[in-house]
Amino acid sequence: MSDDRQSGAGGVVVAFTLGALVGAVVALLFAPAKGEETRDLITEKAKDQAEKTKEFLKQQRDNLAATVERGREAFQAVRGEKEQG
Repeated sequence: MSDDRQSGAGGVVVAFTLGALVGAVVALLFAPAKGEETRDLITEKAKDQAEKTKEFLKQQRDNLAATVERGREAFQAVRGEKEQG
């Protein structure tokens, strides 16, 4: 059951991240600042968010690999028990 919550949590994090990014862009577009300053700020925030997204995806990939490995080990253990018994 914890695996279901982890995969759902990933979706929530992605949705939250995208919502925050869209909200930041909209706020910047309506903020009273020069166009160049606004573009620079949007570029900076987009780069920061891209880095956070890459790190999140790497973490999820690592979690998936660990889960697959645990599944393989469990399968091999059960298979070994059946061959012996």
